[in-house]
Amino acid sequence: MTADRLDGALVAQQIQRELRAELEELLRRGVRPGLGALLVGDDPASAIYVKSKARRCEELGLHHETRRLAASATTQEVLEAVDDMNRRPEIHGILVQLPLPGQVDARRVLEQVRPEKDVDGFHPENVGRLVQKRPRFVPCTPAGVMQLLARSGVELAGRRAVVLGRSEIVGKPMALLLLHADATVTVCHSRTRELAAVTREADVLIAAIGRAGMVRAEHVRPGAVVVDVGINRVSDPALARELVEPARFAEFERRGYALVGDVHAPEVAQVAGALTPVPGGVGPLTIAMLMSNTLRAAASAA
Repeated sequence: MTADRLDGALVAQQIQRELRAELEELLRRGVRPGLGALLVGDDPASAIYVKSKARRCEELGLHHETRRLAASATTQEVLEAVDDMNRRPEIHGILVQLPLPGQVDARRVLEQVRPEKDVDGFHPENVGRLVQKRPRFVPCTPAGVMQLLARSGVELAGRRAVVLGRSEIVGKPMALLLLHADATVTVCHSRTRELAAVTREADVLIAAIGRAGMVRAEHVRPGAVVVDVGINRVSDPALARELVEPARFAEFERRGYALVGDVHAPEVAQVAGALTPVPGGVGPLTIAMLMSNTLRAAASAA
């Protein structure tokens, strides 16, 4: 058995087509949604993420701006940059690219974003609304996973779901969304005992632990749906040869690194019923849901 491919890129394209229709309606009303991104420091991965989000804004026709601050920026300087975006009516959504440099108080920065512009869904008010099942904005990656499952015909009500990872960005909101969809949810983490025994109970397994190839065949119930949220940069040739499919290995040799997920795809594909690829799985959906949240913010402000 080889797992079916859950194609996040294809679903993201479907969502983008729907967003174009929503955008046309907003433009007819004289509203052009705007996204402001704040990038602090020179982390290469963060710069790539912000650039890809800006490119998607351009494709859709959204207004977008990127504010860059030095890696030495203080918490106060970052707060002032957020305040500037808070005040500007042409910016409907604010994206603070994480992680922030160590000297910056990330919690204070995220709390500074006005809740109605918090298109990442990280402000405490928006987190509380999500807990109460009346969300304003849902964090983009978990929202994208839910879209993927729904549009792929994966039934959640009454099924056992396991979330591997408990981050504020993915793990915790993911568990809440699955719970709201009437799944029976277990959250696992680094201190979970007999991890494989727990994850093998899952009909739907969400891997968001941040460790390359950690989820192996022994962790997966035969026929389970496995969603790989992980994005890990691998530069070790031996590990890359183990995790990267042969068609992508030439790319690894050219670049000197490859992006892989938290799932050991070659093993798990022989056990799971369906599996997301990395790249091309959850990543495109994260950006699609950021665009969706920005349009929603603009519509609410109009």
